[in-house]
Amino acid sequence: MWVLEVIDTLLRGALDLLGIRPRDPDNLWSIFTAPWLHFGWDHLISNTVPFLVLGFFILSSSWKEWLVATLNAVLGSGLAVWLFAPPNSLTVGASGVIFGWFGYLVVRGFLTRRTSQIVISVLVAAIYGGIIFGILPTGSGVSWQGHLGGLVGGVLAALLLHTGSRAARS
Repeated sequence: MWVLEVIDTLLRGALDLLGIRPRDPDNLWSIFTAPWLHFGWDHLISNTVPFLVLGFFILSSSWKEWLVATLNAVLGSGLAVWLFAPPNSLTVGASGVIFGWFGYLVVRGFLTRRTSQIVISVLVAAIYGGIIFGILPTGSGVSWQGHLGGLVGGVLAALLLHTGSRAARS
């Protein structure tokens, strides 16, 4: 994301046009490009620490979990923006993925009932729980649709990967 922002800066924001334009059928592919782009350095910096921390927690379990959680977050966030964001808007940023990973990590602990995963769930909820208000339609310039869609995608990923965890351990 940092390399892309350097390139975007050199191109004077031209990469931002690869963001999601709601309900434009020719732009549906942007669901997969938008999370890796940002509207400037402040936007990227604000997403970097939670992206690294939450991504690390998932990746430390397995590449499969990281891939499924990320794909679900990207699809959930991107489709929510594409379907429900205001007309003529343009959306980029990793916050939908961050919300997805947040939802995944919190729910995973409850589903697996493994002590280590519960500790991670509690830590994530304690440190990042305040982001949950980002799913509410508050100010302009913040994609609550992307946040909510990412959160739903992350929860679905946890259910997909870990619903049988309790049954298998019983």
